[in-house]
Amino acid sequence: MKKIISVLLLALCLTSLFSVSIHAETPEINVYNWGEYIPDGTDGFIDLNEEFTKKTGIRVNYTTFQSNEEMYAKLSGGGVSYDLVFPSDYMISKMISHDMLEKINFDNIPNYKNIRDEFKNLEYDPQNEYSVPFTGGTVGIIYNKKLIKPETDLNTWDVLWNEDYKGQILMFSNSRDAFACAFSKLGYSLNTTDEKEWIEAAEELKKQRPLVQSYAMDQIMDKMIAGEAALAPYYAGDALICMSENEDLDFIIPDNAVFNRFVDAMCILKGSKHQKEAEAYINFILEPEIGEQISSYLGYTTVNKESYKLLDEEMRNSPISYPDENKLKNAEVFVALPESIDALQQELWTSIRADNSGSVWSIVLVIGAFALVWAAIAFYKRVIKRKKFK
Repeated sequence: MKKIISVLLLALCLTSLFSVSIHAETPEINVYNWGEYIPDGTDGFIDLNEEFTKKTGIRVNYTTFQSNEEMYAKLSGGGVSYDLVFPSDYMISKMISHDMLEKINFDNIPNYKNIRDEFKNLEYDPQNEYSVPFTGGTVGIIYNKKLIKPETDLNTWDVLWNEDYKGQILMFSNSRDAFACAFSKLGYSLNTTDEKEWIEAAEELKKQRPLVQSYAMDQIMDKMIAGEAALAPYYAGDALICMSENEDLDFIIPDNAVFNRFVDAMCILKGSKHQKEAEAYINFILEPEIGEQISSYLGYTTVNKESYKLLDEEMRNSPISYPDENKLKNAEVFVALPESIDALQQELWTSIRADNSGSVWSIVLVIGAFALVWAAIAFYKRVIKRKKFK
């Protein structure tokens, strides 16, 4: 009996050790991406992460963020261990300058040959060493046709400051995109380093604030689909998704004014313990069929020339996903700002979001009234006291 128990215990130990060994050797990758930015198995699309694991055996630990600034703050704060991240153009150059990214081994990414030439050698990574483009797009204005008055001129960024829509305007909750709207209105470059122009743009955003229903990112989609707001600046791909859910919505990029054309890319973080797995993930995303699924799901401009061929005709001819060259003449891609301007931007943005001038003056008046009452009471007491001693 003792021998049987000993054999069973030995078998159990060996099984446990084998299971631990298998688990320890299971390859994995930690991905940090924008919210709702890859097909997840809904609406007839593939589950990208699941398909990648099926094909490669690499498990994907997937986390999301809502803005470049949120992502950067988390990474620079330490205590996190991601391998692959999806920053936008200007944030990529900032991360390169702060030595936060690894150079990519393109021998492990043969599908890089599918990248369209217009998405190579861009200013944020001129030698294509640290990033691989994921998708591109533009920023314009999404609006609800039922809530917009016929006389309203939508072909201008000024419409986001139109007092007729007080409480019905949504605004970006990240500083770079919000300031870009103000620069577009003022006719300044989105990459200006003139402090006076930043201060002027901040004043415009302060003027706009009383009109804004809420500052948001992903929530813009929910609110516009639900008909809870009249208009908002938004990303073209997300606008298309909104339009597919609510036929009252439309999208416009105002003519004769600068606007943002962005590129989001895939980067490997410095010190990644799973660089080969990260490069395998990038290569998988650049497969033509996978790229087609991503672009059809998101509505954004595909960076993959082979994927573009697989898109349906309506998508290939969409002026929202693929604006004509005439329109793109006014487009600017964000670049990293000098640290002094970046600091000014954050300081100004904090003051804009904290600007409750009406409330502040109310508080001042209330405090002043209390002070006057207190002074009157104190004076009255002194007078009474003096009378008593006379």
